Amino acid sequence: MNHDEKGDKFAVDKTLDSVTASDYDALLQPGGVANPDRLRMIPKAVQFVKDFYEQNKPMAVICHGPWMLVEADVVRGKTVTSWPSLKTDIRNAGGNWVDREVVADGNIVTSRKPDDLPAFNREMIKTFSRAVSEGEHAGAGRRAR
Repeated sequence: MNHDEKGDKFAVDKTLDSVTASDYDALLQPGGVANPDRLRMIPKAVQFVKDFYEQNKPMAVICHGPWMLVEADVVRGKTVTSWPSLKTDIRNAGGNWVDREVVADGNIVTSRKPDDLPAFNREMIKTFSRAVSEGEHAGAGRRAR
């Protein structure tokens, strides 16, 4: 999707049925409105996110993407940011929502919008690199996919 309009179609390499969080070192969750809203209705997708959190693997999430963090029940006690309309959802899920271009809380990096991409990318790379170099999770040091 491109916002709320149909976007390009891409072939997928793997499906949720064929992967686990253990197969990867980090997770990037893009935003947009429709994509995370649809994904949070798929139990396997929600569990995939929850597994990353439980395995202490880094995640970077932008715009409306934090809906998946809410659905996976991983924002409780975390400080995160997002597109402003998610503020109440995050707070209701026990998170501390702030209006900043980028927030890193543990292994979760969040940003608000496309204008924040430079700061988001810097913090994401720093967090992903630290997690792999410090071996913060099982399988550290494998090539990211």
